[in-house]
Amino acid sequence: MAAGIGVVSTGHCHPKVAAAVSRQAGLQINAQQNLFAGSVPLAALIDRLLPTMPTAAMREGGRFFFANSGSEAVDNAVKIARAHTGRPYVVSFEVGGRGAAVAPGAAVGNGTWKWTRRLPPPQHSFHGRTLGAMALTNSKTGAWAVAVRAAGEGRARARARVDPPPSLSPAYRAGFGPTLPGVAVARYPHCLRCVGRAHDPAGGQWYGVAPNQAPFAPYASRACCNDPLDALHWMLKQQVAPNEVAAILVEPILGEGGFLTPPPGFLDGLRKVCDDIGAMLILDEVQSGVARSGAFWAHTLLMDGAPDAIVFAKGIASGFPLAGVATTAAAHDRLAPGSLGGTYGANPLACAAGVATLDVIAEEGLAANAAARGAQLAEGLVSLASRYPIIDVRGRGLMCAAEFGGKGGGMDAEAGVASAVARAALARGLMLMTAGARETIRFLPPLVVSGAQVEEGLAKFEGALGDVFE
Repeated sequence: MAAGIGVVSTGHCHPKVAAAVSRQAGLQINAQQNLFAGSVPLAALIDRLLPTMPTAAMREGGRFFFANSGSEAVDNAVKIARAHTGRPYVVSFEVGGRGAAVAPGAAVGNGTWKWTRRLPPPQHSFHGRTLGAMALTNSKTGAWAVAVRAAGEGRARARARVDPPPSLSPAYRAGFGPTLPGVAVARYPHCLRCVGRAHDPAGGQWYGVAPNQAPFAPYASRACCNDPLDALHWMLKQQVAPNEVAAILVEPILGEGGFLTPPPGFLDGLRKVCDDIGAMLILDEVQSGVARSGAFWAHTLLMDGAPDAIVFAKGIASGFPLAGVATTAAAHDRLAPGSLGGTYGANPLACAAGVATLDVIAEEGLAANAAARGAQLAEGLVSLASRYPIIDVRGRGLMCAAEFGGKGGGMDAEAGVASAVARAALARGLMLMTAGARETIRFLPPLVVSGAQVEEGLAKFEGALGDVFE
């Protein structure tokens, strides 16, 4: 139940997508972006995307910039926001939770940063590992790299003295910073572990998966404590000047952080903050968009308002490299010509794959299928939670996750449990992926998955759970 990271949206080698790419390859395969302004596949792709835009300003005269990957698209979205507002700072998010995940010793300058053993390090939102977009994810790794350099020691001694966060790939950043300065990191809500959340009146335990909680909406009936929004407001009072914030950039459903769905009101709260301070709200729908959530854009299920820009990639072209930023003319047209970068974005082959993908999604009703099959999957996982240490089932549509707790009923699972389950599942012919800083399995089947295939996957997953926990 893993279509890449949500990339293979229409299944492997969907006949219509394969035929469209083959046909286009016989007509035009040049891939230099600035050579095909009159591209027929590009025009067709925009024609199909425009009706999906959430506001009239984006549907009527909206602007698109196409790139090769979500990382590039995020970089260019930041450029658009900075040009539009004339401001330098961007606010991104990390996973919320109990307590601080990283604790300084003395000053950073003496190289005494230590990663706490009490909690795993936070997994930041957004994806991308370019020198620009990478700074919007895993930013604590950057602090680690700074500490290593400040220690004034050789690489070997520094690594022995300052432990890197094991889940955040420090090698990808160490020695390459600083990258994209002006990024402030706020806390993404994690309702299961919120410091202000309710307790179970029966046993005084944290809520996990409860019988009275609807699958995929476990917190909808519970008043939110608004702690992450409060923390953001304090950040804007104490750390970042509101009149210097160009954009708030957030995933409607946190992807690599463990498929966290924000509580009701969170995204609209960010919308209000942006309106109050004159910043853009940019939604990263790279993983959650293009029908994966059960709606074409996940944010339409989670907020009443709308963003100023949407970043998309992955499932837009059934695995063919294609990404983009959608925004308004007012935001985009502040840019000088040539300001946005990318070599191969919107090439005819990619656009042909994108057009065919969107046609398949519409013709086969794949958004509705994602909603139905996601509910089926969630129901099955909730059932398994009664027999195995699954403390949370969450997500939307075919973007679903199960988080493990301790065998004895605690909130924190033994390190490596999720990976052990994934290995056991693979041995049974089921491909799964882990996610987040805590022990979480994510399910990302193609949007064309059938009910019978979901049941088969659940049966194999149950077998893998038995292999690990029994």
